[in-house]
Amino acid sequence: MVHLRQADLYNRLLRALDPEDFAVLQPALRPEDMLLRQMLIAPHTRIDTVYFVESGIVSVTNDGASGRVEIGLIGREGLVGASPILLGDDRTPYTHFVQAAGHMLSVDAQVLLKLAEARPAMRRLFLRYIHTHFAQTAQTAFANARGNTGTRLARWLLMYHDRSAGDVVTVTQEFMSLMLGVERPGVTQALRVLERDGLVRTHRGLVRIVDRDGLLRLVGDSYGTAEAEYDRLIGGPTAPTD
Repeated sequence: MVHLRQADLYNRLLRALDPEDFAVLQPALRPEDMLLRQMLIAPHTRIDTVYFVESGIVSVTNDGASGRVEIGLIGREGLVGASPILLGDDRTPYTHFVQAAGHMLSVDAQVLLKLAEARPAMRRLFLRYIHTHFAQTAQTAFANARGNTGTRLARWLLMYHDRSAGDVVTVTQEFMSLMLGVERPGVTQALRVLERDGLVRTHRGLVRIVDRDGLLRLVGDSYGTAEAEYDRLIGGPTAPTD
């Protein structure tokens, strides 16, 4: 058994737990690598394991006959598989897969549920996280309805940046077009405009965030609601301190 110190973790939910609640959960946590394109939760399939992301990014997608579109992102602020398990179900219609490799802590879904049911403060924290994730999904719908490809791309880059350790987004234009549900030429043109305006720099398979404040001005009210809700309801340090 690996002993994990709460103060050494990067996952903001685990860091926000009451120390007594973390001490009860800690023995059930299993450190694992999070591999690129790894399927964590398949749609319409029983969820046996949920995951606290320590580093890396998980995409939540709606997959249909017409293609795949991203509806959510989960990084070190979150718990993959939280909503169905804590709201009384054991499956989801959405795919959860690793978009950026990293590390995670896995836990048996039913163990987490039993602990949360027995410990009100733990359950309240996790339910607050579910609320913020719902807010992110609603904000995505708003951005898709009101924004053009450029603002939608800028918002996506900000969300990726929030969940990254640095300023580089390692992703191809083809993948961005898939996640945003737009044609690749539209993404290419939008990236050119962002680069022309000094907001990003691009290289093959890489986008470097140069001017985050400029991206924030561009997206306006398409970004920030879910992030503000997270800070209001959960908050807490974002990384260990030496």
